[in-house]
Amino acid sequence: MTDTAVHKAIRAGRITPEADGTIDADRADREWARNSDVPKAGTRAKAAKVVVPDASTQSNDGPASLPTGGTSLLQARTVNEVVKAQTNKVRLARLKGELVDRPQAIAHVFKLARSERDAWLNWPARISAQMAARLDVDPHAMHVALEAAVREHLQELGELRPRVD
Repeated sequence: MTDTAVHKAIRAGRITPEADGTIDADRADREWARNSDVPKAGTRAKAAKVVVPDASTQSNDGPASLPTGGTSLLQARTVNEVVKAQTNKVRLARLKGELVDRPQAIAHVFKLARSERDAWLNWPARISAQMAARLDVDPHAMHVALEAAVREHLQELGELRPRVD
């Protein structure tokens, strides 16, 4: 390896110098082999390999660190393209009507639940007289009993906490 190649490899993160700046030749050879693309015969590598530190690159005094050169241009471009793809996917789903606005959905569910509750609270007043006539019981007693049962049931339903997975 030439001196220039070693400096380029350090900047690219293909090899890591010791804390004092020196290079361990055996470790550098292993890192070079692991972190360098092997071009096909007659071609040159066109993109830098993304370096992900693993347990074998850890020093004895601490956890593995990112390559000294920081994020490579290829890594930055890759992250940028992934973010663009995710953003476009969300935008397309919104245009197709597959996504809804969360506050709007919460307000809609609340409105539906309140309307359902109100319908149940009004039900005993509508049905108690008819039920009392069929059963030949006091209409007021029937109304009071039905209203108490409905309110108790609605109270139980209000204590349930649904899980949203």
